Amino acid sequence: MAVENAVASTVETGPTAGEYVIHHLHFWQNKASDAVFDMSVIHIDTVFFSVLLAALTFWILWAAARKASSGVPGRFQAAVEILVEFVDNEAKGIIKNAESRKYVAPLGLSIFVWVTLMNTMDLLPVDLIPTVWAWLVGLFGGDPAHAYMRVLPTADVSGAMGLSVAVLLICLYYNIKIKGMGGWAHELVTAPFGTSKNPIVAVLLGIVNFAMQLIEFASKTLSHGLRLFGNMYAGELIFMLIALMGGAFALTGTGIGLAVGHIIAGLAWAIFHILIIILQAFIFMMLALVYIGQAHDQH
Repeated sequence: MAVENAVASTVETGPTAGEYVIHHLHFWQNKASDAVFDMSVIHIDTVFFSVLLAALTFWILWAAARKASSGVPGRFQAAVEILVEFVDNEAKGIIKNAESRKYVAPLGLSIFVWVTLMNTMDLLPVDLIPTVWAWLVGLFGGDPAHAYMRVLPTADVSGAMGLSVAVLLICLYYNIKIKGMGGWAHELVTAPFGTSKNPIVAVLLGIVNFAMQLIEFASKTLSHGLRLFGNMYAGELIFMLIALMGGAFALTGTGIGLAVGHIIAGLAWAIFHILIIILQAFIFMMLALVYIGQAHDQH
């Protein structure tokens, strides 16, 4: 009887602030994780929105290329041309190899637009898509209380690290393409500390150089992904806390004050967050260009 009363009380009063935040931070997964690092767990919502926004990115760029003309450009074409020229200039300043730049500059543009679109999902009302999803799950006989849906792929460490690992693989590709397998292998054991004519010292330096190279690749990849994840995750949490203020509305002085504060704080943070959205996409793109540019450098 006591358990039934507790459940009834929870249903009537709704989730606590902690339960609300935990629910919104839970991913739609194929299964529960058995360990801190579990490659068998798939965050279906992250994959879905990442692929959806990737398709939107390619459609936007395709539409801009299709409508491009030598006449007076419209607003959409002008905006895309400005963005293309900006990214191309950045690529020229970092990557001197003209052949590589033909592919790296469009890659940088795609990264910037894609990450910007993914970050922009944070501007949607916190409860909009999760509520619609819970309603659909209930409509088809599921349990709405366990219908999880996160719409911000870059606030998922798996999503952000997936992007940075992809950049790492591109860097490895250009290391081999530009320097050759033998040249890159030589660089791995001779940079940054050089080598020696003494065989014993040369072996020791080779081991140290190779370890430093591995640390460099790992640290760049981790910092690249975690920087994006950390900033977007923090922004997502702030939006949830602001949403809790609106959820505390009541016909009391405190309740009305919280509701008004919810509107003011939500608007102010959304405006400020637009800068964060674009800035984080720009930083991620620039670091990708820098890392790829470093893969072209000879040591």
